[in-house]
Amino acid sequence: MAKIPSYDKMMNPVVQALHELGGSGTIEEINNKAVEILGLSEDLLEILHDSDKGSQTEVEYRLAWSRTYLKKYGILENSSRGVWALTVKGRQTQQVNPDTVRRFVQTERRTEKVQQSDINDDNDEPKLTWKEELISVLLKMDPSAFERLVQRLLRESGFIQVEVTGKSGDGGIDGKGIMRLGGLLSFHVIFQCKRY
Repeated sequence: MAKIPSYDKMMNPVVQALHELGGSGTIEEINNKAVEILGLSEDLLEILHDSDKGSQTEVEYRLAWSRTYLKKYGILENSSRGVWALTVKGRQTQQVNPDTVRRFVQTERRTEKVQQSDINDDNDEPKLTWKEELISVLLKMDPSAFERLVQRLLRESGFIQVEVTGKSGDGGIDGKGIMRLGGLLSFHVIFQCKRY
């Protein structure tokens, strides 16, 4: 009988899932894609982690630990809205060595010390407003980075299955996704994003 892979064996399928999703995804999207990559049977997907504490499955539990370790290793980042994304390092990484990741995180835990220092900013240069700084960054951004940013913003706003379907000559992109409202309704949405 097949067994559920350990969390460290799920690390590369999580990285692969995020690459296939365009660099970011909700927990549900990442889990579904990772399960597809792993080829897990329905029987394994139904095993609960702890039936006394809730309905989380063992696969979901282990995938959560995989994401946590990859985040501590610097491959992933996440937002408070549950959207996970590849970092710059993650976008350049197709596979990780799970033993290296595990050792790194365990070493970090052992040596982690609380250090807080006041950072004095003696720079007297005039500061840009956040809007000016944002526009500056967007205009300098590589088209593929702009595409990933738009996908992530839409996912943060509640969209799922966000796909970029085409790029225009003006540095913008076209795409589609599904907007979920309150868990009851969903709408297919087509979008255009322009940088200029």
